[in-house]
Amino acid sequence: MFPNLTKELKNKGITYKAVAGLIGCSEKSVQNKMSGITDFTLSEVLLITDNMFPEYELRYLFKRAS
Repeated sequence: MFPNLTKELKNKGITYKAVAGLIGCSEKSVQNKMSGITDFTLSEVLLITDNMFPEYELRYLFKRAS
């Protein structure tokens, strides 16, 4: 659902568990968000972008697959 975010997580070796710890939810919740079952909140998007990928624009990271 988020191919750019998926790619950059892999490039940096960041796990869903690490993302879950940052945004304060379960690893399963991150899986659901990444697959589009549930949505990321704005605060989650900002936390991920600011803390894990400050070098990228959030529009790039959270662009949905067509």
